[in-house]
Amino acid sequence: MTQTLDSLPLEYKQRILCIYFNSTKRILIARISNIPGWYFERVVFPGEQLLFEAVPEAYLEIHTTQKSGTILTDKISCSQLQVQSTSSV
Repeated sequence: MTQTLDSLPLEYKQRILCIYFNSTKRILIARISNIPGWYFERVVFPGEQLLFEAVPEAYLEIHTTQKSGTILTDKISCSQLQVQSTSSV
């Protein structure tokens, strides 16, 4: 299902396809909040892959769920999570 509620604003022309894999045994929250006019947040279950579109200057914040809330455990540049395309000629 496509969610237009949190799609990138139109002024961001350069977009990259990114992937994040939750290799932990915990439920994580993936969040991008450093892009003006755009807020992205998803729950990522253990063993789940998250495929999303972002801009190269975005940072994916990984928050671990705790009884008292969430804790920021990692911050990854979306350019490092970019899906590398392979083409066969």
